[in-house]
Amino acid sequence: MNDINIGKTFYILARRRGQEEAEYFLNVILPTLPITNIGNTLQEVIEAAKIKAKYSISYSDCFTVATARKEKATIITGDPDFKLV
Repeated sequence: MNDINIGKTFYILARRRGQEEAEYFLNVILPTLPITNIGNTLQEVIEAAKIKAKYSISYSDCFTVATARKEKATIITGDPDFKLV
């Protein structure tokens, strides 16, 4: 999971459930999940920007696509925006 997407998950939880629950997810739940945290190099940021320039999806979703391509991973989502890519 890309750092940007972890940030997105955090802010959505903070808005919907409060800061305390978002912190709990980040510090207690996330470390127990079978998810690898992936940071961003400048090259990866530019790759996400290229995706954003080509497709009408959110910038954070562009990081999801760029990370999945790099890691040869499958994106599991119900978000219809990913069908565009």
